[in-house]
Amino acid sequence: EVHIVESGGGLVQAGGSLRLSCAASGFTFDDYTIAWFRQAPGKEREGVSCVSSSDLNTYYADSVKGRFTISRDNSKNTVYLQMSNLKPEDTAVYYCAARPRRSFMLYRGIGRGEWYNYWGQGTQVTVSS
Repeated sequence: EVHIVESGGGLVQAGGSLRLSCAASGFTFDDYTIAWFRQAPGKEREGVSCVSSSDLNTYYADSVKGRFTISRDNSKNTVYLQMSNLKPEDTAVYYCAARPRRSFMLYRGIGRGEWYNYWGQGTQVTVSS
């Protein structure tokens, strides 16, 4: 059975930092690109960042470039999202998602949420001004 569990969310002041973790099990982690998406109330889901399975290339949305860093530890089946210089507009529920390598080879980037097979339940990030 597949499990994806996000953790590390919380309330932080603008300019602060948080590190989100995504722990996965039940599938061959090394064969999947892992991404973070977020969704704020009343807004569409947005792809934030992803890290590929094989070459560990990383991709970021323009809105978070230079502030967020994604990394993965395949030995722990875990992906991290280090978020710095947080802004109120970063407030959202952050979701971790997994996409198989064969899909990633067709489009090398964060891509659309529909391309991801597995999803976590999300963790809330709230940035106060």
